[in-house]
Amino acid sequence: MNSSAPQARRRPAARYRPTAIPSCATIDRAQRAALLRGSVPEGGAGLMRHVADNHRCNMLLWEQEDLARRHDAPDAEIVGNKRAIDRYNQARNDAVEAIDEALLAAIAVAPRPDAWINSETAGSIIDRLSINSLKLHHMGLEAQRDDAGDAHRARCRSRLQRLAQQRRDLLGCLDALLRGMHDGRCTYRIYRQFKMYNDPALNPYLRRAACADRAQHG
Repeated sequence: MNSSAPQARRRPAARYRPTAIPSCATIDRAQRAALLRGSVPEGGAGLMRHVADNHRCNMLLWEQEDLARRHDAPDAEIVGNKRAIDRYNQARNDAVEAIDEALLAAIAVAPRPDAWINSETAGSIIDRLSINSLKLHHMGLEAQRDDAGDAHRARCRSRLQRLAQQRRDLLGCLDALLRGMHDGRCTYRIYRQFKMYNDPALNPYLRRAACADRAQHG
């Protein structure tokens, strides 16, 4: 859902600044290339560093989600997988917010009085593109499995087509959002994730455990 943005003094619309804001095609290539390599390079600069951090977390999450569904592993290992999922999810969300902050700072164009507030941030779209690239990669591997039946491979090829369409749509949405922001026609707000279950001050079970620990150790 979209709503009108608050009135603000409008600055002249800026042109795309390639050094500050990577193109949608650059983000697309980086996500795909990381999956072909099997890793995301550490470091980097500017916005792409946060894009890489987000993609790295999603790649790690994918592996842990697979491992957590094993039925032949000790419970302790599954608990370890679940703990890792929590950590990577928090880091993933932190990277999304860092992307959003960096983009707003780089574009720095005040929205027009009649601009709309986009309900999905650019960072959220980039995160969805990251997950989509993982699905495309792994579904492609499944579509080529020699040890799978023809029906399995055909089903995976059909899903690949739908995933490819989703990627085109997401890239189009991201491009439209960024162009709209450059023109002052739209913007987004960062509402924060507020993951209450990760905060000992807000999660009643963590708070209770912390109180019990303080009472025990004085």
